[in-house]
Amino acid sequence: MTVTDGTPASPPAEHERREEPVPFGPGSLMWEQMGLYTSAIAGNGVFILQVMHPAIGTVVDRLSSFRTDPLGRAARSFASVQTWVYGGRTAIEEGRRLREMHKPLSAVDEDGKRHHALSAEPWAWVHLTGFYAAVTASKYFAPAPMTKDEEQQIFDEFLQLGRILQVPERMLPATIPDYWDYFDDMVANTLVPHPVAHEVLAQMDQVPPNVPKPLRPAVAPLSAAGGRLGRLITVGTLPKAAREKLGLSWSAADERLLRLAGQAIGRSTPLLPERVRYMPIAYRARQAARAQQRLERALAERPI
Repeated sequence: MTVTDGTPASPPAEHERREEPVPFGPGSLMWEQMGLYTSAIAGNGVFILQVMHPAIGTVVDRLSSFRTDPLGRAARSFASVQTWVYGGRTAIEEGRRLREMHKPLSAVDEDGKRHHALSAEPWAWVHLTGFYAAVTASKYFAPAPMTKDEEQQIFDEFLQLGRILQVPERMLPATIPDYWDYFDDMVANTLVPHPVAHEVLAQMDQVPPNVPKPLRPAVAPLSAAGGRLGRLITVGTLPKAAREKLGLSWSAADERLLRLAGQAIGRSTPLLPERVRYMPIAYRARQAARAQQRLERALAERPI
């Protein structure tokens, strides 16, 4: 679907009223998984899927800082994601902030069609690619793949997250089979081999442009090595149909290498200290939750 001039970014507010969503907390799979550094491993693949949507690719092409400040863009994105899950009431505020920030964002593509960042389909696609990423990361990079019950729980939590991000309710698949029907249809019939997707892949082994010139020779070998691994993970975690649209090759040897890398990551991550496994916002939130639980126990056990 293409959004053109005059198309409203969202339906009238009265059609989207809903109860305020409940923030995440201890006991949810999001709380356990989304703060792990390894949860970011499939991030580039998700970004590729997102910018293959014509509206998202056009807006990112015209307005994003991914070319001039890729590390800063990534840091801001991860901080926002962490806030959605670990921010408590701030998560609700972050969902509103993102909506307000994206309201004015629109861009015209090469065919003269205007695309709006807040149109229902691209806004939902950005969010719903996350469930694909969670399932794929579990398949390759977790100590063990998700069970059916865990997959259902994380799906339900993604619906909850969609409500925090104010995704229109009509855009949220009701069941996991509905989700995969939606996902496969989007990949087959909506996504395109957008130039931004190719550009992101091409820059993966390059030194970020905002690295100071004197440091670039020292950083270059690290960028090249990290880029090779990043490209392997990015291409390997894309669905086959998306790889084919982008003209990306993927061999049985590539798959074996990806699985070996995934096994190493999945087995080593649980052995690391919590401070090293989790991103800063997640780590502090988990600390604060345990402190709150200790306080509540102390209050419950106080002499009266």
